[in-house]
Amino acid sequence: MLGRGLRVLGRAIRTEPRLFTIGTVGSSLFGLLVIANSYVVGAVIGHVVVPAFTEHRAGTRELALIAATFIGISVLRVVSIFGRRLGAGFMQFRLQARYRSAVTRRYLALPPAWHSRHATGTLLSNANSDVEAAFVPIAPLPFAVGTIVMILAAVISLFVTDWVLALVGLCLFPALFGLNYVYSRRMSPRQIRAQQLRGKVSAVAHESFDGALVVKTMGREADESRRFRVHVSELRDALISVGRLRGLFDPLMDALPSIGTLAVLLLGAWRLQSGAISVAELVSVAFLFTVLAFPVRAIGWVVAELPRSVAGWERVQAVLGAGGDLAYGSATTPGTGPAALSFEQVTFSYAGSADVLHDISFTVPAGKTVALVGATGSGKSTIASLAVRLVDPDSGTVSVNGVPLPDLSSAALAGTAALVPQVPFVFDDTVRGNVTLDRDGVADAAAWAALRQAQAEGFVAGLPEGLDTAVGERGTSLSGGQRQRLTLARALAGQPRLLVLDDATSAVDPRVEAAILASLRGSDAGASILVVAYRRATIALADEVVYLEDGKAVATGTHAELMAAEPGYFGLVTAYERDEQDEHDHSRR
Repeated sequence: MLGRGLRVLGRAIRTEPRLFTIGTVGSSLFGLLVIANSYVVGAVIGHVVVPAFTEHRAGTRELALIAATFIGISVLRVVSIFGRRLGAGFMQFRLQARYRSAVTRRYLALPPAWHSRHATGTLLSNANSDVEAAFVPIAPLPFAVGTIVMILAAVISLFVTDWVLALVGLCLFPALFGLNYVYSRRMSPRQIRAQQLRGKVSAVAHESFDGALVVKTMGREADESRRFRVHVSELRDALISVGRLRGLFDPLMDALPSIGTLAVLLLGAWRLQSGAISVAELVSVAFLFTVLAFPVRAIGWVVAELPRSVAGWERVQAVLGAGGDLAYGSATTPGTGPAALSFEQVTFSYAGSADVLHDISFTVPAGKTVALVGATGSGKSTIASLAVRLVDPDSGTVSVNGVPLPDLSSAALAGTAALVPQVPFVFDDTVRGNVTLDRDGVADAAAWAALRQAQAEGFVAGLPEGLDTAVGERGTSLSGGQRQRLTLARALAGQPRLLVLDDATSAVDPRVEAAILASLRGSDAGASILVVAYRRATIALADEVVYLEDGKAVATGTHAELMAAEPGYFGLVTAYERDEQDEHDHSRR
């Protein structure tokens, strides 16, 4: 653990060498001033105070010199403390900011498949508490390094003063380091467990908050509270275990210098009587031992936090070193206007599961609309993800205008294809911010045009502040259909050449949905459209329909052709219609 912890600290020092140097120089100066102050105190007592008592006089000149000396040392100590804290504080916070940004960038680079295997609360903990924990020892680190300088200087000064008293220091300092070593060995597993439990508590809390609607409507508040209480209790017990060990360690760290001071006084009295040392030297050494406890504890603080630092660092590195990136090429999408999408013998499976898609082949011709129809679990959403390269197929090729998607640059792909997913995500921002996303060239005119195509112009114009209306976290001030139309407008504002709609209008009225698709098909700019659909009115607007069963494209044709030739397709579409009619009748009642 000590070796792993020191490697983390070494990485931090190499990252911010200038700030570490500032903090260490300040701390080293502080340590040397502590020693100097001890000898000044000894000199004052030995050469001024004692003579003043014996001779019953105190010279004004001597008192002025003493005052000036102490003021000078105090000023230098203030400067040294300022330098130490400035370097340590800036170093710690800059490292935390750097790695929080690095973790966030890594999250954005990793594919959705990786995110699906990790709880959101755990990811939040990685970016927050784990990064913070990794660099907790940075705050006392310069102080600890300066303390080592102070200890070396103290040992030299002790030998210069008296070799017998120096032996006390040679016994005391190893004892302090030995105590720190035992403490770190016992603290390590406790800190690691506490850090792991912090992530677990964060994950459970986030899940409960994110599912607040389900929790409340299902009356599960008490159960969620009990579930959260179990993990919180585990974290509490782990932190109590850490605190109990620290509570035992701190008094021992305080006691050792006091024992050293007592030993110095006993041995010093004997050495004083024998004439080996003076009163000034005895007072200097005794005072030095009394002030050693606090600086030496800085080493203990670093050692104590190393297990937590290592645990946080390793969790952060697990994110930064995560694999699964999608490699991009440098090609651009050829041609202008709507882009053609082609699936050629595509097979796909999620990690550890059977194939979800089997030998899928179909084409979305440029400027045409193709509907994907199939029962739940038939692979429609997976095809939508493959079409915009959120994932890559196990075999086969997905291409746009004849260029395989992996050959495209990320910018070319983002500029060509846009996905509107099943579950709309709305940022805690204004309508304008959600539609434009601060993209270059997407001004208010483009935002209104996109809203018009998405059949959202009417409700946005009716909002209190129009485009400047704040919609709240996840768009809480909007209805489900409004959120879907807003996210559709967001995709359209970028003028994609290929639009993939993954059941993206399920929450809007069928007539509005038909108007949206008719608007998209009649657009001057135009875009090829791949739409996951289940309503007959939507399906009928498509130029072609791909019917899926169990991950296979079993039939392709127009809606009328499939209704006549495919019993499974006929049964599925009519079942959808019956369900919609039942819902309509129920709502009227």
